[in-house]
Amino acid sequence: MAEKELVSHSVTYQTANENDEGQRLDNYLARNLKGVPRSMIYRILRRGEVRVNKGRVSPSYKLKEGDVIRIPPVTVTEGPVTIPSSNLHLVQDLRNRILFENEDLLVVDKPAGLAAHGGSGIEFGLIEALRALMPEQRFLELAHRLDKETSGCLIVAKRRSALRHLHEQFRQRIVKKRYITLVPGKWDRRVQLVDAPLIRNELRSGERMVEVNFKKGAPSSTGFDVIEFLDGATLMAAMPHTGRTHQIRVHCAYVKHPVGGDDKYGDKEFNERLKSLGLKRMFLHAAKVTFLNPKDNSVLKIEGPMPEEFEQALKLLRIKKS
Repeated sequence: MAEKELVSHSVTYQTANENDEGQRLDNYLARNLKGVPRSMIYRILRRGEVRVNKGRVSPSYKLKEGDVIRIPPVTVTEGPVTIPSSNLHLVQDLRNRILFENEDLLVVDKPAGLAAHGGSGIEFGLIEALRALMPEQRFLELAHRLDKETSGCLIVAKRRSALRHLHEQFRQRIVKKRYITLVPGKWDRRVQLVDAPLIRNELRSGERMVEVNFKKGAPSSTGFDVIEFLDGATLMAAMPHTGRTHQIRVHCAYVKHPVGGDDKYGDKEFNERLKSLGLKRMFLHAAKVTFLNPKDNSVLKIEGPMPEEFEQALKLLRIKKS
């Protein structure tokens, strides 16, 4: 790829509008200074070179409509935003993975292996990719998140007002999500709800783990339905009633039917069996999301296709069962 010409900009002043209200300053700068590494953004913030209404603020400062942001001279890359080559195979067809779009939002079928957003050592996620692929959209923000190895329906707001509306729906538990997962063994049909509080811990290595803790955990519940019994496995539908980190994965492991392909909470022997069938990822897919259209409160039901690698593994398990 040819090198892009580098140009140095002078001090600029930008005024936050309605779509910018409530957004963190660091995320605002990352969106507006395309081509500038986040490390440089945090450097100019630490030095106090970025000012809001002539005063110093922290990177987490949430903008208000009418705020005047001073942006110092920075070196930016001209031309299209470059998508990191390590993520290229996952993001190059994101436009083709949009399941629904209107003037307020879009729903994208997130591929497994692509983080929802950058951070914690991940420089480039789905939201950054969408901003690079859709520079005409001044505002793009995640309404919620999916684990990196989970695929499926992910809602992205195109307006600040839509984002607030969606967040309120999540708070009131209006949004309904249906996941598809494959677990080892024969699931007992009588187990239709797992109600077990969860707590998040960090190990010395920095790895984040979630576990059931009835004394200190946050209330967490997930509904389950059996879809199909297969050879040594069960295809399940999971409907989280709360939105805790790793909730479905931990609840499945708690009832001794961990999510297939889950390297963190899963069953090693079952994972190896799935690998022998050609499945190299975690078998967890956000297949359907139901919510209210921020524009008119009409019900939107968005459903995405089953990943091809899942279909292939299920086909082989059905053959073995018959």
